[in-house]
Amino acid sequence: MSKSKASVTWQENKAFMGVSPSGHNVQIDADKEKGASPMELVLLGLGGCASYDVVSILQKSRQDVTDVRCELTAQRAETIPAVYTDIHIHFVVTGQDIKEKQVEKAVHLSAEKYCSASRMLVAGGVNVTHDFEVIAG
Repeated sequence: MSKSKASVTWQENKAFMGVSPSGHNVQIDADKEKGASPMELVLLGLGGCASYDVVSILQKSRQDVTDVRCELTAQRAETIPAVYTDIHIHFVVTGQDIKEKQVEKAVHLSAEKYCSASRMLVAGGVNVTHDFEVIAG
């Protein structure tokens, strides 16, 4: 089991500076004035994790991918804690002669096997769904 160490330091009001385990600074702001809110960062983390998987799997399957965009739509509970209840991930994959079956496989493998963020959210009761479209270009 590997360990990670991060820190979050209060700056002012509802603004904080996070330092990731790899040493990168991340501005966090619950008021969304100086940075993304903590829950927005959860959503972006999921999108980044899933996108990395999809790109990596498509490259390994020799697909000529030129762009991948991950669009996330999320619903939060009305009561505190206002956790995500439903998240839909829509991948837009652009490239030359991209095989839809390969994209479908990549999205499925990310969701069911590789994306740690997705697996953690699903285990916590979040309904995470996926779909995709392929654009020639």
